[in-house]
Amino acid sequence: MSELSRVLDAFAAATHCDAAVWVDSADKGSPRAEARTARAPDLPTLPRGPSPKMLRVGDDELRVAAVPGPRVVWLAVGPCQSPGNALDALFDFLLPVVTQYIQSALEVEHAANELAERYEEINLLYSISEILGRAVTLDETARTILGEISETVGARRGSILVLDRASETLRPVAVLGADVATVRAIPLDDRSSVSARVFGSLHPALVEDGEMPCEAEQPYRRGAMLSVPIMWTAPRGSEPLGVVNLSDRRAGLPFTAGDQKLIAAIATQIGTAIQNARLVRASVEQQRLAREMQLAHELQMKLLPPSDIVAPDAHVAARVVPAESVGGDFYNLFRLGHGCSGVMIGDVSGHGYQAALIMALTMSASAIHAQRTMDPGETMHALFNSVRDELATTEMFISGFYAIVDRSAGEIWYANTGHPHAFVFGKDGSVERLAAEDPPLGMADGRPTTIRRAWNVADDLLVLFTDGISDARNRAGERLGEARVLDVIKTHRAESPETILAKTFELLDAYMDRAPQRDDLTLVLLKS
Repeated sequence: MSELSRVLDAFAAATHCDAAVWVDSADKGSPRAEARTARAPDLPTLPRGPSPKMLRVGDDELRVAAVPGPRVVWLAVGPCQSPGNALDALFDFLLPVVTQYIQSALEVEHAANELAERYEEINLLYSISEILGRAVTLDETARTILGEISETVGARRGSILVLDRASETLRPVAVLGADVATVRAIPLDDRSSVSARVFGSLHPALVEDGEMPCEAEQPYRRGAMLSVPIMWTAPRGSEPLGVVNLSDRRAGLPFTAGDQKLIAAIATQIGTAIQNARLVRASVEQQRLAREMQLAHELQMKLLPPSDIVAPDAHVAARVVPAESVGGDFYNLFRLGHGCSGVMIGDVSGHGYQAALIMALTMSASAIHAQRTMDPGETMHALFNSVRDELATTEMFISGFYAIVDRSAGEIWYANTGHPHAFVFGKDGSVERLAAEDPPLGMADGRPTTIRRAWNVADDLLVLFTDGISDARNRAGERLGEARVLDVIKTHRAESPETILAKTFELLDAYMDRAPQRDDLTLVLLKS
């Protein structure tokens, strides 16, 4: 407590009265000074009780009392060179100062401990996001996630159970502490099962040792067990998909409300993984194709970021209007700090569930890679490496554009991999196409080129759209064309991005006149 010692030294210099802060030292049998002035006498013992007491140490008279608060410490004031009752007055002055200092120090220590715990949780959530960003089977994903959760929480046993609709049971897909092949499924109506109760009630539960024993849960339960439902949030409401169970915590520590909150957050991510796995399985069943496409659309819309995520560094308006079939259009926005904003747009070739899944994987990977480098070309190359195998397997490619707008430096850095519709509109009405210097991702292995150009803050407008807009058809099958889109944007370029976006889609609606939409329509506008 060097800072507290300086406080006591300043007190002594101003009042000619010494002071010390003492704590019990059980191992040495005498009090230990945490902070003291140079001439403060040693204390052989400490008084008990909350009231201040007068002590004599040799010829010195001291006033000693416990400092209020969670820590058991004492303040001793004296000897004092001032005459009369100055010792009492000086003690009453110093006691609240020391009390406030100790309380503040404890709060700082508590905040540091909380931050360390939150770091572990954030790191776990980041790891889970990376796991879900890779195209793996549900069983493999569940095993990896269960291992990550157990390591962070300190549980030696656990399980992830998933609903099997055909048998109306909770089927184990990952088990810690036993072989998953030997663990039985649990009927949804099993009244003795904690998992069945949590799944049916949609609420987490913490059951103590000996409470609600269930033979089917014994392989992954020892002592108290924390059980949390796995939920999937659909437009029609929340739907339970399974249960996460954790038990046998190291060192016998109890599960806390913080553990429950963390596992609930991860259970939501697991729900997304389960739903994606269902989507893949459903794709091979023609009679369920319509439902698969609808779920994929819902998932795509949930992945798109809100336009205000980069505020106040940039002002963005963006919209994706999906076609009837699942497509691969997407955009992403990144707040990069220091006045920099990242904006990405992409179009996965083809349609159907494969394009939708690659789009979801690309969105997840881009969120990671954009935070690791300020070089757009390097980001796009890392993104390609993340989806290389999927693109090769499906024989697809991604036309993409990624830019970093630096309002502080007045620059824009971008990489264009086969995206034809990227423009900067100037204040004077000029339109510059940010041409593609590299082929789409999946058609070449080289690192995309990063290009820099000047950016006029508050005047320049970045315009990005996919070919679904320029290729929109009317009832006669005629294309709208790029020129008409650019003319509308140029006419309204001085207005807000939201207004420009609305005017562009008014053009599309009027031109198509309820003609069938053939492709996704995506438009992103940015000012800074």
